[in-house]
Amino acid sequence: MRPLNFHHLRYFWAIAHEKSLTRAAVKLHVSQSALSIQLRQLEGALGHALFDRQNRALKLTEAGRIALSHADEIFRAGDELRNTLQTGRTSARQVLRVGSVATLSRNFQFRFLQPLMARNDVELVVRSGSMRELTQQLRAHTVDVVLANQPVPRDADATWHSHLLAEQAVSLVSRPPRVGTKQRTKLKFPDDLVDADIVLPGSGSDLRAGFDRIMDAAGIRPRIVAEVDDMAMLRLMARATRALTLVPAVVVRDELKAKILIERCKIPELQERFYAITPTRRFPNTLVRELLEASRGKVMF
Repeated sequence: MRPLNFHHLRYFWAIAHEKSLTRAAVKLHVSQSALSIQLRQLEGALGHALFDRQNRALKLTEAGRIALSHADEIFRAGDELRNTLQTGRTSARQVLRVGSVATLSRNFQFRFLQPLMARNDVELVVRSGSMRELTQQLRAHTVDVVLANQPVPRDADATWHSHLLAEQAVSLVSRPPRVGTKQRTKLKFPDDLVDADIVLPGSGSDLRAGFDRIMDAAGIRPRIVAEVDDMAMLRLMARATRALTLVPAVVVRDELKAKILIERCKIPELQERFYAITPTRRFPNTLVRELLEASRGKVMF
């Protein structure tokens, strides 16, 4: 096997960051044709196309994304070598890019990512967004794994793997009854929800759909005070109002422990599930596998 030509790799690195052969050639002070030849030589040496060429636009292939990630590390290592010799300090690190659905519990995210947080050789990049946005980023190889509260169906364009990490019964919680009142702390579900004030997850969530089915079957219509998609906001609403709040206990774990909130009843018919979604890749990020292995058998709450 021939050694890698780092001169060619530097040229590829410049093209990938400039997103244009023309701009990279100007920056490198070489002709566009010479740059194109050396890019093809690098692709031949690696055995993979690094770009899809579409109407003169250059789009990185999966192999190109992997090559760029390594090239970034290689040239960053060169900078660190110079810095180490000049200052005596070094900071080589692996990068894991995590997408997290905006409605997901922050407590759960923290527990899942915790094994990497104390490591000096790992940099975590966490991005929040909708499921649609994050699966598009998975498809484009700009995130390595997506954390979500629902699985993603496989489709013709991409094979997703939805790894079930944990599941938890959902509860109705509220602030404790005022001193001197005769309000019962425990509720009979669903009977005691007649005319009750309640804060619910947004109508697009599986959790809300399951709750609505139970209410319809029982013929009960609670008074909806608010509908909230974001779990962090749901937690704040539970703290700020006297209404009941439908929420996975993990979201308000700290408030329950401090007795700021109390659990009025569990709803075993409803389960909040937590998934790590990965695509089928020839070159997966090894840190994802480490996290999945660390989560097996682990109590996530």
